[in-house]
Amino acid sequence: MGREILGFVEKVKIKGHEVLGRVDTGARRCSIDRELAEKLKLGPIVKHKRYRSAHGRSIRPVIEEEIEIKGVKKVVRINLSNRKHMKYDFLIGREALKNGFLIDPNK
Repeated sequence: MGREILGFVEKVKIKGHEVLGRVDTGARRCSIDRELAEKLKLGPIVKHKRYRSAHGRSIRPVIEEEIEIKGVKKVVRINLSNRKHMKYDFLIGREALKNGFLIDPNK
């Protein structure tokens, strides 16, 4: 089975909607903007987890959802955060990338 090659920004399908996601190999889990999660009716919350980011420490709700990247479907945990100040509403973490993807920074 070949591996799909991803660039730094990829289309992610979640609940039938397509959003642009930023690939972040430094992040373990995916992250989505809270308002977008509400709009897409994602959930339920499966737990709350502590996170450390460039903006400090916080406790965020975590959900489990199926996402699709380049035709590959995976059920992943996604934390909900305020990403309004970010360029992308969805962040693709390592958990979603393992076993099937390679990152090409030139793409």
